[in-house]
Amino acid sequence: MSENNIPLPINYSCHFSEFREGEQFARIHSLGLVLSGEMELNDGITKTIFKEGELYSARKNRLLKFAKYPPKNGEIRTVTIYFDETILRDFSREYGYQAEKKDNTPAFIKPDQKALTSFMYSLLAYEELPASTELLRLKQKEALLLMLSDDPGLKDILFDFSEPYKIDIETFMNKNFHFNVNVERFAYLTGRSLSAFKRDFQKIFGIPPRQWLQLRRLKEAHFLLTQKGKSVSDIYLDLGFENLSHFSFAFKKQFGYPPSSLQAK
Repeated sequence: MSENNIPLPINYSCHFSEFREGEQFARIHSLGLVLSGEMELNDGITKTIFKEGELYSARKNRLLKFAKYPPKNGEIRTVTIYFDETILRDFSREYGYQAEKKDNTPAFIKPDQKALTSFMYSLLAYEELPASTELLRLKQKEALLLMLSDDPGLKDILFDFSEPYKIDIETFMNKNFHFNVNVERFAYLTGRSLSAFKRDFQKIFGIPPRQWLQLRRLKEAHFLLTQKGKSVSDIYLDLGFENLSHFSFAFKKQFGYPPSSLQAK
């Protein structure tokens, strides 16, 4: 997995309107605090709302949707600290932590530790300071020590440096087709090179991945509109389409009529 465009170790985020992350893939471990507003995390099975003052922690190499909702006449604000592989490997060597087993935990958890919450609030004091590599590394280490003191079992998650192993494509894709990530990400998460993924995918589904993803998402959209009474605005983002116009164009091309016509019936 490429380490390009890895976020800064500490990120301060602020939005005045509803905001959804672009690529729905957690590349590195993170710990965040909602300062105002609400954040929704969705791993495809479970949706959880995190409110002001609540912590959230996302696991690397997992598909995960983010939605941020500002309060009325306010802004959604969060502070997040990220743990790249370099800091985790350095920490592992310094403190002797090692993963002992492959831990199949959820894509995100909801920590509940007063000391950790206070620590995250303390990061606000550094928001306006020039970024210092030494200071940022110290803060990352402090966060890790607090997390592990509360839950020593996190070592099996944080210090697992193995690559995703080869898994069943059919099961994985039918579960995760609605995540808006590129084919390269799906290949990586199923433990394959891009060429091997495309080859195995073709054998199972009979068509290329991008074509299958579009068709699978549109069929799901048709089902939700006709059988579940959902509105177009409710579903297009959740099904992996980046904007309404793209969804409407693709839907009409596939079925011969616009999705909006189903709501009028």
